[in-house]
Amino acid sequence: MKHRGRHRRRRQGRALRAVLAGTALSLTAAATLISASQAEVADGPGALRALGSPAARGELRLTGHAVPAAWLDRLSAAMGRPATAQAVLGSAGRQLRDAADCGAGERAALPVAPAATRAYCWDEADVRGWRPGAVTTSAGAGADGRWGGHRVVVSAWTSEDGGGADDGRAPEPGPGTGATGGEHAGGTGTGRADGGGGGTGADDAGRALSRVAFVDADAPGRPRHVSALLVVPVDGGRDYRGLASPVSGMTWYRDKLLVTAGAGDRAALYVYDLDRLLRAGIGGDAVGRVPGGWSAHGYQYVLPAVAAYRPAAGGPRPAALSLDRTTTPDSLVAAERVPSDAARPARLWRYALREGPAPAGPLAADRAGHVDAVEAYETRATGIGGVLAHRPAGSARGAWYLSHTAGAPGGRAALGRLTGEGAEVVECGADRSRHCWSADARSLAHREDTGEVWSQSGRMLFALPLSSLDASLH
Repeated sequence: MKHRGRHRRRRQGRALRAVLAGTALSLTAAATLISASQAEVADGPGALRALGSPAARGELRLTGHAVPAAWLDRLSAAMGRPATAQAVLGSAGRQLRDAADCGAGERAALPVAPAATRAYCWDEADVRGWRPGAVTTSAGAGADGRWGGHRVVVSAWTSEDGGGADDGRAPEPGPGTGATGGEHAGGTGTGRADGGGGGTGADDAGRALSRVAFVDADAPGRPRHVSALLVVPVDGGRDYRGLASPVSGMTWYRDKLLVTAGAGDRAALYVYDLDRLLRAGIGGDAVGRVPGGWSAHGYQYVLPAVAAYRPAAGGPRPAALSLDRTTTPDSLVAAERVPSDAARPARLWRYALREGPAPAGPLAADRAGHVDAVEAYETRATGIGGVLAHRPAGSARGAWYLSHTAGAPGGRAALGRLTGEGAEVVECGADRSRHCWSADARSLAHREDTGEVWSQSGRMLFALPLSSLDASLH
């Protein structure tokens, strides 16, 4: 039996590699057509320029605010003991489909170059009415990079009709409407991401919602997943409301999940404690306390915010986040999203992460709760959707990787590596097009233990080695 299982996995692996190779060839041809009809950016994003002035660095300051412990304890006491990681992953009942089982239209969202080595698609019923957001992994959860004994990928989604995209991008057309089934069946409406409102079990048909799906990446054939609704405690912890903001950036560090907030929210980042995942036992579209218990828009779990970081007056809001474990201490890197017609550069910066616990979140702060950037740059790259910073072992300095729209609205994104000396970009096709990345510039998440970079585009969740990205740069 063991031999048959091993041979079956080998055949499946060969089939997947063949599918992805064929997809890459067809996408390369498509990229050539795209670049022939769209203007290339002649000079690229150029070298990074350090931000040294105290005033410029001061605009990057965040201030942490913890949700009162009494609120969180009251909510937990009312909803029951938090679910363990093993229980959450054990309850995962939905599956992703391997790329070989995905349609050509779905695989068209994959990068042209470098080619994905692992790729999966979400069932339409599981993401209908939702648009994809950021991705992170359990690589930063602990020394072994596992959560509940498993390597986990977290995928964020925002309700499609919930008031537009506060990260600077236009809302995407949905994958379809009208069918039922999947992990959750139900509509969403439109609303403001203003941080206002309460719970009281109201149907959230007039408000944006965000959720995260926990994907067990240790099962490579058809990974299982389960979702939790992101919520914010209100009324002293007697209720909660949905997070009314898109999640364009997200990072997992130790037991905390940091997510970005849209421009209409007073916070720039929210902090979630993965040891406080709570069960919601009542179905339906309501969010919060309802007769007989608690509801999470039809999902099994809620994840309540434990803290938030507010930006400085007039300061940028992070649109992309990632964890860098090649620094001492570990650090959170961030990027803002500037549209292609903006008359100013975009900023990239870094916050140090603290080692021990902190009530207002994992960012290193002074006694007043202020968090200051320890490194900052400007770049000409526009429409940044993903950011990574990485310093190879033995290297004196690191580099910043960006996925960005590169001035090609409606086309593919570009992917590049930037330093203070210059920039290199991925090229593909006979005409060396720079529009080689996925169909949209989304977040990037690096797993140090496997060397993979994870991202998602459309209904595709995919990974590829960082080494293949470096090998594709010109």
